[in-house]
Amino acid sequence: MQSETLETTKPVARTVPAVQPAPVQVADISPAGARRTPTIPRGTVVLAATPIGNTFDASARLAALMEQADIVAAEDTRRLYDLARRLGVHVNGRVVAFHDHNERSKSDGLLDEVETGACVLVVSDAGMPTINDPGLSIVRRAIERGLPVTCAPGPSAVLDALALSGLPTDRFCYEGFLPRKHAERVQRLRSLQSERRTIVFYETPHRIADSMDDLLSAFGPDRPMALARELTKDFEEIRRGGIGEIRQSVIDDPPRGEIVLVIGGASEDEALEASSSMLSVDELAVLAIDRALEDGLRIKDAIAEVIEEHPLPDGSLANRKQVYAAVLKIKQ
Repeated sequence: MQSETLETTKPVARTVPAVQPAPVQVADISPAGARRTPTIPRGTVVLAATPIGNTFDASARLAALMEQADIVAAEDTRRLYDLARRLGVHVNGRVVAFHDHNERSKSDGLLDEVETGACVLVVSDAGMPTINDPGLSIVRRAIERGLPVTCAPGPSAVLDALALSGLPTDRFCYEGFLPRKHAERVQRLRSLQSERRTIVFYETPHRIADSMDDLLSAFGPDRPMALARELTKDFEEIRRGGIGEIRQSVIDDPPRGEIVLVIGGASEDEALEASSSMLSVDELAVLAIDRALEDGLRIKDAIAEVIEEHPLPDGSLANRKQVYAAVLKIKQ
């Protein structure tokens, strides 16, 4: 598959006015022409998506929920109040901090309020709660307790990047943030070498260069991909091309802001090659012996090379001691 020409178009002027947006009108018009307002469900947990960059992406339903929910559980209360200010709405309910470090301990207390008829709104800093953001604990506990949970959908960096990538969208997998540590990141990518679906990752600016090196090693320079940054914001940018091209662009022009990586799935041949590359311990031992003889290596160095070249299906590596024991058994 030929890579699309790399795009690094300079930001273009937008028609969004520089002044603060007017207060969001929470009423809308139904198809029949009757004026109505969003329904605020009582005795329910509501997961609501917040804008990922552009305030104008906030829905009338989100604004109504922020104003009328009995309790708002926010990942960062300061960001909640800032969003309310930009939307021109007032948060009337009780606001509680609800983040990665306390969501488990606070979920049952919030659900006790739901049982008495309260509407509990859960919002993260940006995007949909539970997608690399707090919220999963309260959803699971609500299900266990038989309490209703619903969503007020909206902006999603995963879906935005996928739609703009130009890569297949009929089947995809979302892998969250790439691991911080090099060895763990390599293992994760190796486990995806035979993945046929389009793959979506999050990444940070300070790790993107190292991650691009590992993507190149795992998938090769020609696998198509897209790097999306600052989605919905004034400096939104989509870089498209082969992994080798995108890696070079990261070196030449390091991207800033929030980054989403979209990687094309493996071709049939790539998937077959990746799945057939797994060898048993005995096969690795034979290969290591041959490598040591052909290249004049110590057997331990040959074993290390062979193991590195043939990861297990989950991306991990075979046990060196087991391979070494198999080598000794063969040589007996």
